[in-house]
Amino acid sequence: MKLSTKGRYAVMAMADIGSQPVGGRVALADVAERQDISQEYLEQLFAKLRRAGLVESQRGPGGGYWLARPADAIYIADIISAVDEPMQVTRCQGDAIEGCVRGEKCVTHELWAALGRQVYGFLSAITLGDVVSKRNLALEASIRRAKAHPVTTMTQSTN
Repeated sequence: MKLSTKGRYAVMAMADIGSQPVGGRVALADVAERQDISQEYLEQLFAKLRRAGLVESQRGPGGGYWLARPADAIYIADIISAVDEPMQVTRCQGDAIEGCVRGEKCVTHELWAALGRQVYGFLSAITLGDVVSKRNLALEASIRRAKAHPVTTMTQSTN
């Protein structure tokens, strides 16, 4: 899976803002300096994050950006998707068969497609709050997946 700077930088900047005191406004210039990211690049990313409803902003003195909802309610996959970062590990374009090599699935297509689903599942189970709080990310993802898909025990009645 190729994750470009858009996705990585968006998550880094959101984690920076999420680590600030709740309710405080953060200037992108400060995020840019702390994270060593171009302010102009962050402005482009934050326009997309704002449109996606992940951050809010206010201009002028005392302005800045803040999270639109609690960090524990913002999933990493949502941040990456908001900045138009494709989460695809196959080299296929568009349809999995039509866009693959010579109109057929390549020999490793299912391997890479399965890996992509695992990565997306992991990023969909990790919140910004997990990252900011430096929680055990693998454990948090496992717990959330287990809660989302509980194992049901089938009982048989015997007569």
